[in-house]
Amino acid sequence: MTLCWIDGAPADSLPVADRGLAYGDGLFETILVKAGQPLLFERHMQRLALGGRRLAIALDLQLIESECRAFAAQLSEGVMKLIVTRGDGLRGYAPAVDAKPRRVLQGSPLPAYPLANAEKGVRLFPCKTRLAEQPLLAGLKHLNRLEQVIARGEWNDAEHAEGLMRDTTGRVVEGVYSNLFVVKGGVLLTPDLTRCGVAGIMRAQLLAIAEQSNMPARALDLQMTDLQKADEVFVCNSVYGIWPVRAFERLNWPVGPVTRKLQSLVRGLLDI
Repeated sequence: MTLCWIDGAPADSLPVADRGLAYGDGLFETILVKAGQPLLFERHMQRLALGGRRLAIALDLQLIESECRAFAAQLSEGVMKLIVTRGDGLRGYAPAVDAKPRRVLQGSPLPAYPLANAEKGVRLFPCKTRLAEQPLLAGLKHLNRLEQVIARGEWNDAEHAEGLMRDTTGRVVEGVYSNLFVVKGGVLLTPDLTRCGVAGIMRAQLLAIAEQSNMPARALDLQMTDLQKADEVFVCNSVYGIWPVRAFERLNWPVGPVTRKLQSLVRGLLDI
């Protein structure tokens, strides 16, 4: 049975009046747990706090952190999903001024990704689903993930481990459940996420590593032509770390030295 807490106590059901269910009114974090410790936890809390401010949800961050650490200790190893909703409300979009945020914690086993994904690289599926621009929500891990749900339903084969998503103008944005990096002339490039997309925890960590290592790195608008000219391509998230991208449609890339170097650093952080 999946380990689950709601508002700090074991439970497995929500009131039908919860606005997370009715409107996707809330946020979530997916956190890797090893040896009872939530990894990259400070970055997860920083993104959650940003989301709370943007959505005007009054988060008790000290309570959330305390519950997450206690839950991770009980889970020991796996993936901890933290969901925070605005709480209950009446019918209608306007949030109740006295709404009390609800906290949900779910624990799952570690995903069994093929080792070849990290060693030999993956092929990306060309998703037809496009990401809509909404700067107020850009970067956040909010509960409305229907674009990703539709995109993930576009393929169901073992050949593709991840999909590539673009926005409505054709700019390259991210994977369905990961962020994208391109290495070009020794420079680390990642799509700008001020219009749409999720500002991933591993993406932030890699940009910090690049800065500490004096590795040139930039977040900017990327087009399909940038993929065509890339020396290396990889995707990342805070659960699996880094997967080199070896192919996308007719494009192919080697698993290059920058990707391997960053993989070795990330393995130490995630103990993978």
